[in-house]
Amino acid sequence: MPRASLIALLMAAPLAAHAQTSAPVTNGASQVNITLTGDNGGACVIDHPVAKAGPVTFAVTNKTATAITEIELQSNNRILGEKENLAPGLPTVTFTVTLGGGTYQIYCPGAKQETQAFTVTGQAAATPSGSIGTILADGTKGYARYVDDVVAGMVTAVARLKAAIDAGDLTKARNEYPQAHAFYERIESDVDGFVLPGFKATDNAGNLDYLIDMRASNLDPKVGWHGFHAIERDLFQTNQITDGTRQLAAELQKNVDVLDKQVKTLDYKPEDLANGAADLLEEVQSTKISGEEESFSHYDLVDFAGNVEGAQQAFAFLEPGLEKIDLDFTRRIQTQFAMVMKMLDSYRDPKVPGGYKLYTSEIKTADATKLSKAIQALQEPLSKIAEKVATAQ
Repeated sequence: MPRASLIALLMAAPLAAHAQTSAPVTNGASQVNITLTGDNGGACVIDHPVAKAGPVTFAVTNKTATAITEIELQSNNRILGEKENLAPGLPTVTFTVTLGGGTYQIYCPGAKQETQAFTVTGQAAATPSGSIGTILADGTKGYARYVDDVVAGMVTAVARLKAAIDAGDLTKARNEYPQAHAFYERIESDVDGFVLPGFKATDNAGNLDYLIDMRASNLDPKVGWHGFHAIERDLFQTNQITDGTRQLAAELQKNVDVLDKQVKTLDYKPEDLANGAADLLEEVQSTKISGEEESFSHYDLVDFAGNVEGAQQAFAFLEPGLEKIDLDFTRRIQTQFAMVMKMLDSYRDPKVPGGYKLYTSEIKTADATKLSKAIQALQEPLSKIAEKVATAQ
């Protein structure tokens, strides 16, 4: 997930990168291979850290890295392309993006060196131009691609969770659970109003957010329990996979597939991104810091990080327009995001599925106030973005 401290890391990157051999071009696209291994605490090896401007195809292979499950291509904290669910031994996966000249970042969370510079030579990427409204509208299109990618990743991750459950493999299912659920945490504010055909908006039996992510603390007795947290209960409290668990997993996969189709129809306004970012931080305050979200598995810090990433991406895609509206205000939010991300890094643990420590009662007692204050300091200015972008010309 994005790191606001990337700038400092990149300033230390070798200037000799421009002298390195540029990636070969095949079928009109530069070809870059990224290999993940478990060597030296986790390695993310890029065969060509330099490419020519234009289409670039990244081929990612996880050979032996158990602590690295995703890679991202970033620019100014925006995720331009990514691959997730990268278990060791799976076939090579690819993604292609068109890049202008400049410096980008390859981010491999869990690797010993998580961030590496990637240089594109040739014509520089176009600077956002036109009216503020036009720049903000362009940002919403980029964010829409991010949401589509996140939900596509969730489809894959839920399929892996279901496969483990169908096989009766409790250990594997427990490992897959936090990784699958984290996808939903990144985009839940965008999709919580989706209703299945034939249902009223007030009927939880057709509310996708309820069916996918309802918690034990807020159940509708008429509808019963469904989704991630009902599965969490079976895996981490009752400690067994039953026919009921398999039915829950099948239903979850079906609903996530519906969600995947739904998000492709979304048309965002800039204020939607701003409101969604604020909503995600409210989720952190109300259900993650309290420990309510993952009351059986205690993977709350994984969800915390997912909510923060989703909020940060919404902000990052609005950032070029916001800088023209109010540069000092934008810099203030950037600083607060950097502080929150630095704090989150202190809870990282690559040995735990999802990459973060379990949110134990000890951590909650010691750190809940600190976590809450850090989120509040970010939430306060972030809540003002919607009005700024909605009234921009």
